[in-house]
Amino acid sequence: MINCILIDDEKNCLEMMEWLIKTYAPSVRIDAMCDSAEKGIQAIHTHQPDLVFLDIEMPRMNGFDMLEQFEKLFFDVVFTTAYDKFAIKAFKYSALNYLLKPVDPDDLKETIRRIETKKSVPSKEQLDLLFQSVKQMKPTPTRIALTTGDGMVFVSTQDIIYCEAESNYTTVVLTGGKKMVVAKVLKDIDEALEGPDFFRVHNSFLINLNRIKKFVRGEGGYVVMDNDIAITISRSRRQDFLDSFARF
Repeated sequence: MINCILIDDEKNCLEMMEWLIKTYAPSVRIDAMCDSAEKGIQAIHTHQPDLVFLDIEMPRMNGFDMLEQFEKLFFDVVFTTAYDKFAIKAFKYSALNYLLKPVDPDDLKETIRRIETKKSVPSKEQLDLLFQSVKQMKPTPTRIALTTGDGMVFVSTQDIIYCEAESNYTTVVLTGGKKMVVAKVLKDIDEALEGPDFFRVHNSFLINLNRIKKFVRGEGGYVVMDNDIAITISRSRRQDFLDSFARF
C-alpha cells in the first residue's frame, strides 16, 4: 500500500484527484488532503507519506518553494500541473513524474505503476534541474506595475537596472538615472519579475542580467551595472549567478 497526501489550493481539483485515486488506484491510500503548501508541509511531517501529489501553482508558496523547505526528500512526488506542452519537456528532461490537468485515469494508473517499481525518491539534482528549466521557460514580463505613494506607474522591465531592498520598501533604479521607491519588499518584486532576465545576487539586490557592464572576480565577486554602480554577489549565490550569466 502506498500512503499519499494531496496538496492543491483548488477544492474541486482535490476532490477530483481523491475520486480518481479511489477509483483507479486502489493500492494508494490518501492520508491527508491539503489546500495550501503550508498545510501540506505540516501533513508531510505528521504522516510521513510515501508519495505526495503536488500542485505547482499555488498562492503564497508554490509547489517548488514548498519542496525547497525540505533539506532532503524522503517521499516521492507527482506534480499535478496545467503547464503547457513546452514546459512539460522540463519534467521529462529531469525524469520526474507529472500529471497534466485534467488528469487522465490511464496516466494516473501508469504513474502509480512506475512509482511501485521504482526504488528511489527524487534527488536534489533532479529537482534543481526541473526548477531551473521551468524558470528559463517562463519569460520575464515586458512591463510591471509599481505602486508608489501617489499612484501606480507602469515600467518597461528592460529599463530596470536593479532593485535594492530598503527595509519594507524597495528602490527600483531605472535607466536615465531615475529611481522609484515602491511600498513592497524585494521578495515581492523578485516574484513579479521571475524569469531568466533578473537574478537575486544578494539579499538586498535584484539585478537585470541584461544591464551588467562588467563582472569582477574575487571573493564572491561583484558586478558593475550600466549606471556604473558596483553590486556585490553573495558567496552563496555566486555559482547560480555564473550559471545564469553563462546563458547570455
